[in-house]
Amino acid sequence: MTPRLATGSAAPSSRTAGRRRGARPSGAELLAAAVGAVPGGAARPGQQQMATAIEECVQEREHLLVQAGTGTGKSLAYLTPALTVDGPVVVSTATLALQSQLVDHDLPRLADAVEPVLGRRPTFAVLKGRHHYLCLARLDNSTEDEPEDTLFDAPAARPGGGTKWLGEAGRLGKQIQRLRDWAEKTDTGDRDELDPGVDDQAWRLVSMPARECVGASRCPFGAECFAEASRARAREADIVVTNHSLLAVDMLAGRHIVPPHKLLIVDEAHELADRVSSAAQAELVPELIDRSAKRARPLLRPDIAESLTAAGDALAVGLAEAPAGRITSGLPSALREACTLLDAATRAALDAIGEVKSDDPDPVRKQQAKAVLDELSATAQRLLEEADHDVAWVEKNDNTSRRALVVAPLSVAGTLATHLYDERTVVATSATLTLGGRFDTVARALGLETKADPPSPAAAALAARSAGRTGSAGGTGPAVGSGSADGGTATGTAGAPATSGPGWRSLDVGSPFDYPRQGILYVAAHLPRPSVSGLPDAAGEELLALVGALGGRTLGLFSSRRAAQQAAELLRARTDLPVLLQGEEALPLLVRRFREEKSSCLFGVMSLWQGVDVPGDSCQLVVIDRLPFPRPDEPLAAARAAAVDAGGGSGFAAVSVPIAAIRLAQGVGRLIRSTGDRGVVAVLDSRLETARGYGGFLRRSLPPFWYTTRPEVARGALERLASS
Repeated sequence: MTPRLATGSAAPSSRTAGRRRGARPSGAELLAAAVGAVPGGAARPGQQQMATAIEECVQEREHLLVQAGTGTGKSLAYLTPALTVDGPVVVSTATLALQSQLVDHDLPRLADAVEPVLGRRPTFAVLKGRHHYLCLARLDNSTEDEPEDTLFDAPAARPGGGTKWLGEAGRLGKQIQRLRDWAEKTDTGDRDELDPGVDDQAWRLVSMPARECVGASRCPFGAECFAEASRARAREADIVVTNHSLLAVDMLAGRHIVPPHKLLIVDEAHELADRVSSAAQAELVPELIDRSAKRARPLLRPDIAESLTAAGDALAVGLAEAPAGRITSGLPSALREACTLLDAATRAALDAIGEVKSDDPDPVRKQQAKAVLDELSATAQRLLEEADHDVAWVEKNDNTSRRALVVAPLSVAGTLATHLYDERTVVATSATLTLGGRFDTVARALGLETKADPPSPAAAALAARSAGRTGSAGGTGPAVGSGSADGGTATGTAGAPATSGPGWRSLDVGSPFDYPRQGILYVAAHLPRPSVSGLPDAAGEELLALVGALGGRTLGLFSSRRAAQQAAELLRARTDLPVLLQGEEALPLLVRRFREEKSSCLFGVMSLWQGVDVPGDSCQLVVIDRLPFPRPDEPLAAARAAAVDAGGGSGFAAVSVPIAAIRLAQGVGRLIRSTGDRGVVAVLDSRLETARGYGGFLRRSLPPFWYTTRPEVARGALERLASS
């Protein structure tokens, strides 16, 4: 489906009408002012190129995919042209870290810098999901809610069983009282501003999920609602910062949450499709059915309430019998029976409750009960439909005793094509938007139509190999410690070729980093192909040699917790280096220690692949134990690959390889974070060199490091770094 062009706009507010009275500065002028306000700030060609392209796309009503490598300064590159657009501009991020960076640092500094040029101080606001804000209606009822909804959960709902002990109940009561006191003082009701915070259990008692909200007009606290106030602030701001999850919910709910706008900037855009898929996912959990029955019981006849409880019991039995994993041949009979019972019970309960009216004695409680039942009913019907566009699986967690029946869309590309681009210009940006040197794969995932179907990743890799683009695996290697480089570059490109389609175009502004001189990509091609889980002995010895040559300063990114733990145990047993292991302490504390203790090593799993930013000489070696393909038991990836196979394509090439390419690029990107950084990325998976079908494709998805497969070259570079 071709995305619609950005043809509409909201009616201008008095704020935006006033903004147009004088001569408006250009995005280039605002960018120059912003850069000039930074001590030692200098113009960056890629940053200027990106800002100009955004202005052009807004004027021409085109959408833009722009890859901006680390160090480009992409935040300023999109924030400054955003200030030339009438009405709110929405910026969406995937991570809280980037959202905090924008709100706490980038936007306040930008406002200071451009105020003299604009003639006024630009404004910004943060828009979060309703459950992030304190709900006064819930707080007013929290004492009554506690016994029914939280303090005395059924044993099955709690890890290890059993009801809460009185000390725990007392602790919860104290947190609720602190929240009552805070409610009298806070201006925003934003959970992130509560210091010290409260645990999730307490916050659930005083917050309201969007589906359970009765709306300001029917709520006795509507005039004082913190969530509604945040939306009002967003409507009047120049720039609104939100997150991909809320953006996804907004799209799926008809776009009435985020204020009307002409320009949407999606940062960390490589994460958007997954967040939309998560927003469109639904699940059935026995404990939730049980709680919904308890909550609705005062509104129902006893027989209807009992039918809800019986449906929850039937689901629990069905989940206990079913194996974990994707359901490929229809719902098992026990789960189908449970869904049928739940569908009938929820329909009867919803009919009995009726509509929420303004004169109801407690409209908030009634809406809460109705919303949960409505969601359970829709999910049961969706599972019973067994549509080809959905994937269902059984989820089990032995550590928490959690059991769930889950359903999610096979693809969200059609959803994005229909709902993301209509009546606004969309700029999607990230440091990793090109895979195999092209934008096509990510463009299609985001619902954009390409002019012509490109070759598969495997075919593209084979074509590149035959054209001699795989680079040099020999040579003596760059003297990373001294900044010289000789030999060939085998990874990535300085700027991917532009791709376009109906209503959109692409741009790769590169990076200011000199990757071939700043870093080496070393692939341990002599190691056996990884075949078992954990860390193979040969890979462990290679890890020891590399870390020993540098003397620590190593970030280890592992494919499993078992491999990370084995690596940590190996180094602790055979070196004196401090080894930090994810899970042994809070992650922020581990990262701080890694940054401060120069000889330390930090080992962990997937959350470290894009959550660590340690510039300087504290991180000069990044080790990746194996290529990060999705696990065979990941239900969505497996279902998508199977669908491609069934259509005559290669599911591995079309699904698994692109996922690995994005993850690998994110992990490799941990090494060079500033122009002064030097180091080595070591991949202990020989397939990155030897796999003819996809090795070259993956390497071209990475920054253009100097490339080698010779272990003595990598160790020599690390030894020079250690002595520099």
